[in-house]
Amino acid sequence: MGLTPRASRGPILTPKTMPSRTFSFKLWRRSFPATLPTTKLMYRLLRKMGGIEKLRLAREAMSELFPLTPTMWREWAKDEASIDSGPEAVHAIEKLYERGVLDYLSVSLWCDYLSFVLKSDEMVCDCSSADISKARNLFESALTAAGLHVAEGIKLWEAYREFEQAIFQTIDPSDIQAKEKQIQRIRTLFHRQLSVPLVNMRSTLQAYRAWEMEQRNDLAVESSDLDGVPSHIVSAYQRALEGYNARVHLEEQILRQDMPESEKLQQYMIYLKFERSSGDPARAQVLYERAIADFPISSDLWLDYTRYLDKTFKGGNIVREVYCRATKNCPWVGELWVRYLLCLERGHASEKELAAVFGKSLQCTFSTIDEYLDLFLTRVDGLRRRLSFTAEVEDVLNYSLIRETFQNASEYLLQHLKNTNGLVHLHGYWARLELSLGTDLVAARGVWEDLLRICGSMLEAWQGYIAMEIELSHINEARSLYKRCYSKRFPGTGSEDICRSWLRFERQFGTLEDFDHAVQKVTPRLEELQLFRLQQESKSIVERENPLKKNAREKRKPGSDLIQEQSLAKRQKDAAQTSKKLYGKDKAQDSNLVEPNKVKEINAEVENENSKNEQQMKDAMTGKTKVYKDQCTAFISNINLKANSEDLHNFFGDVGGVHDIRILHDKFTGKSRGLAYVDFSDDAHLAAAVAKSKQMLLGKRLSIARSNPRKSRKDLSGHDCQMEHVDATGDLP
Repeated sequence: MGLTPRASRGPILTPKTMPSRTFSFKLWRRSFPATLPTTKLMYRLLRKMGGIEKLRLAREAMSELFPLTPTMWREWAKDEASIDSGPEAVHAIEKLYERGVLDYLSVSLWCDYLSFVLKSDEMVCDCSSADISKARNLFESALTAAGLHVAEGIKLWEAYREFEQAIFQTIDPSDIQAKEKQIQRIRTLFHRQLSVPLVNMRSTLQAYRAWEMEQRNDLAVESSDLDGVPSHIVSAYQRALEGYNARVHLEEQILRQDMPESEKLQQYMIYLKFERSSGDPARAQVLYERAIADFPISSDLWLDYTRYLDKTFKGGNIVREVYCRATKNCPWVGELWVRYLLCLERGHASEKELAAVFGKSLQCTFSTIDEYLDLFLTRVDGLRRRLSFTAEVEDVLNYSLIRETFQNASEYLLQHLKNTNGLVHLHGYWARLELSLGTDLVAARGVWEDLLRICGSMLEAWQGYIAMEIELSHINEARSLYKRCYSKRFPGTGSEDICRSWLRFERQFGTLEDFDHAVQKVTPRLEELQLFRLQQESKSIVERENPLKKNAREKRKPGSDLIQEQSLAKRQKDAAQTSKKLYGKDKAQDSNLVEPNKVKEINAEVENENSKNEQQMKDAMTGKTKVYKDQCTAFISNINLKANSEDLHNFFGDVGGVHDIRILHDKFTGKSRGLAYVDFSDDAHLAAAVAKSKQMLLGKRLSIARSNPRKSRKDLSGHDCQMEHVDATGDLP
């Protein structure tokens, strides 16, 4: 299955210079506050030169890149107001303020916004009952955004009360009903404010009592602050005062001017933990907004904020708007984009909006390739869920979008994910959806074939392809895949694993003839791999013993190991030809099934000759016939299989003179055999070591004797055997 040509799907960025681009963008974004004086100077020069239009375009372009500071929004609005004060200009300036208060929480910007509306909007200034609601709605929005700001929220409350009191003065004294209604509105504002923990709460209470006295209520002048105040207002005020006292120390910490930024951010996190534990999401959100205003590009803060909103509000416009700002402030954080897409999906956003956000995310530069992979998979997950589980599917939504996303992901990530499990997972997911949603078996196989052309040396790619065919009960197709890959060279023990996997497959699904055929193919391959690994282990031991040989080997070409493996295959082939000569053509063909012992004897001869050649090469390079001669050596048996060289060294610590320790391991499993040789510096130390026989080590009673290679002893099974010298790998021959 070929991929659709790139040109037919539009341009797409590739992350070729991710680290450098990410670093440069973040450095520029972090240094932006320091460049504000230069930016302001540029703005002033443009004003003097009469370049207001150019200035407007520059600001618009900058606001597209990232949120502007409250100061910049304020200056922009003032510049626009100085040009024109007509109705259209007033509406445009209001839009600027509206955009500004959405970027960052700023009580000062809200106050400017409210002041501008009250002074410039003629309908509000005329106090028309039909249009005063506009100002009230704006005040309510301001209180929702910043009314819980402990340090500065009082400014908005007082401005709101002053506005309502100004309206009260314009009401005709004869209109008793309207005046009473306005009085009740002002009283409600006082009650609401007194229930919120803010600075100067006592002065607010005193202002409330003074206002009530003006309304000719029976409040004694010399009484205490709470005398005559309704009981429910007193209770709310006392709770708010307790809340303020609990926060006043935390407020002092974040408002300090002599504190380093890192410490200030830490104080914010302590304060946020307190607010989250208080159980008031609105207060916690306002504090998060205050922290964001001070640390706009702290990715950890944005991640913590959005995580809290996801948990608390479970989607909705509030969370969606915060994610939009988060990705605008920290576009290099892939996790924010992933969670933004999930938030949109929870909110049942349209495909158009989801596609737009996904497209924006691909224009960003992330620090790791895994972030790109996670982003593509999140997009596919969303499309799959909407196609599979949504009752009402949009007309534009079909499986072709999933296929196109996978194609883009494959091209986008191939350079960085080649021969990785991430790419295998991506193609496995793709093939599975081609079957379940696309109902196209040919396309699913094409996905795996494309992957094998790219990552044919990965065992996981073949295993995934085979697993799909087995799951579909396509036994012959799975068998053909085993035949294609069993002779390939995979890293680690992958070559042996695929051979044994084929045998297990034939046991479960094949006939006896299929199993015999697999055995005939796999057996020589396993023997070849075993011989190759033994020689590699032998070489590694020799290299450790003789650094000169190691240096010589390092100068060999990188492909020498592969050449040697090929030579081993050639020797196996020669052995098969020899068997044909000895036993006839027909017998040679069935040697693995009819006369396996004869084939093993021939292979043993080949291996014996190879080992002789190897030993001759060792002797020529080292000048020695044996690495160890066992002249002052103790042979230890019945060792705990978990014991290591350090344990044995500590065991003989009171004896001393330990020169070398060789624990014997099984050649095939690599596990300890419970046997070891310990070399000592002289016979006196060796005799003292033998005297420790029958003592305990890690729960096992050791058997210690002097090693004598020429003396016949009995092995663990009770049969007579010759105690030959241990080979250089530490394994028994």
